[in-house]
Amino acid sequence: MTAFYTPGVALVSKEIIENPERVRELTSTAGAVAVVSDGSAVLGLGNVGPRAALPVMEGKAMLFRELGGVNAWPIVLATQDAEEVVRTVRAIAPGFGGINLEDIAAPACFEIERRLQEELDIPVVHDDQHATAIVVLAGLYNALKVVGKDLAQCKVVVNGAGAAGSGIARLLHAAGVGELLVVDSKGILSTNRTDLSSEKLALAQISSTQQMGDLRDASNGADVLIGVSVAGAFNERIIRAMNSEPIIFALANPEPEILPEDAKKAGATVVATGRSDFPNQINNVLVFPGLFRGLMAARKKNITVDDKLRVAQALADIIDEPTVDNIVPDVFDKRVASCVAQAIIGGTI
Repeated sequence: MTAFYTPGVALVSKEIIENPERVRELTSTAGAVAVVSDGSAVLGLGNVGPRAALPVMEGKAMLFRELGGVNAWPIVLATQDAEEVVRTVRAIAPGFGGINLEDIAAPACFEIERRLQEELDIPVVHDDQHATAIVVLAGLYNALKVVGKDLAQCKVVVNGAGAAGSGIARLLHAAGVGELLVVDSKGILSTNRTDLSSEKLALAQISSTQQMGDLRDASNGADVLIGVSVAGAFNERIIRAMNSEPIIFALANPEPEILPEDAKKAGATVVATGRSDFPNQINNVLVFPGLFRGLMAARKKNITVDDKLRVAQALADIIDEPTVDNIVPDVFDKRVASCVAQAIIGGTI
């Protein structure tokens, strides 16, 4: 017992007192992630609270361990007050090497992530924003190969302006998309709208559009339609109004914006969903285990735009010859976590 508890353990504590930076090598923190949720935006279920969110966080912790070799602990909070969430996470942070914010609704998620990134010295990532965006971009790179189009020449519409939609739009902008429109429940995010929050106004400014209208107006002539919204949001009429060989990412869970067979009946060439029972599953599980493994190994505090672009390209490159039904790796492909971690640890774009 003296080897791992009293009195021997006191020597370790004394060493950390004298050299605080050694806590990573002398304790479990180097490979430990807290998966934190307030239960306000769980999967496709919405605001279900902390108890109903717990199974999702437990499942995610298992995926961290199984796919990335990272020890993760599910932590659900009995508060949805942003200030209290920040205070609580800050208080538990010394026991972890990374904080994965999960299923926290917009706009609170933006403020919570920003504050924690400023105040903590470990990586803090809101997975719904960043990991989802990375997988979408990786899938889009390969889908565009299938149809022979260039992202810089494409018109892309993102339907949904919450955490995932915001992250996707920002990363597509950084990747050099030709034309980008973001749509919320009231229509196109236009700089002419007077009802936009600061986050949505920033998205409107990214797309630099004064166009007004609904989803059908936005999708007219579009090459790509990405949904992170609600079941049934897309229909055949919208898809038929798009450009030739349209690409549809219908990512609402558990029911997509349109079923793949209906999208293809309307003329879609490549269709992806968030579900495992259809081809082309766009799921952030492809990113987060390797992402945190890489961030913690490299001792990087935050994920950068360059990191995200690099990971997206690395994921896309795993698929040697993309096809209409194979644009992203399988979520249980053992190569994925190492590929993502390496993209974080080394190299520049």
